[in-house]
Amino acid sequence: MTRYGMAIDKARCSGCNACSMTCKVENNVPDTVWWSRAVSVGGDYRYTPAGEYPHGLSMSFYTLACQHCGKPACVAVCPVDGATYRREDGIVMQDPELCIACRLCMQACPYDVRSYVNGEPQYTLGFAVGDADVREHPGNSIEKCSFCYHRIDRGERPACVDICPAQARHFGDLDDPQSTLSQVLASRSFHQLLTERGTNPSVYLLD
Repeated sequence: MTRYGMAIDKARCSGCNACSMTCKVENNVPDTVWWSRAVSVGGDYRYTPAGEYPHGLSMSFYTLACQHCGKPACVAVCPVDGATYRREDGIVMQDPELCIACRLCMQACPYDVRSYVNGEPQYTLGFAVGDADVREHPGNSIEKCSFCYHRIDRGERPACVDICPAQARHFGDLDDPQSTLSQVLASRSFHQLLTERGTNPSVYLLD
């Protein structure tokens, strides 16, 4: 059985958001919607360091998107069978054709990584971009990261992994001890976000 996951190396991530922009183009994500975003770890405000100048300043980054949880809270609360579901390979999916936009999944998700498209989706370019295998984006529905399932189904990696200029992202099968991801997790210390919520996220932050 395959169980996909991802690791993000905080020692390498610079918060450049190349992954976020690539995700937006690859998946034809509508204007005002982001499936991924860089998060700074440091001071009280975004992109500010902790500590005092000139010594002891520190700041790191990671990117935040759907955690593709082993026990996804969004699936548990969805009132429409199949609108939000977890594939056998661990990817949590959103079916826009079945979604009734009740937004219960947005309320249940502790990571705040889902977006609501109000009305018909708008595009700055006026036409679709990205991969031809990406699903359509109907209006009045919920959007989120799909781990680029269309690329995975073709034997490729998510677009964000391929584009990262710092090689800060690792993707693979968590159940395969020989996968690159499993080997990285075996050799590095890491943590997961909000594990106390019992969601069992499949995204790991390398310390």
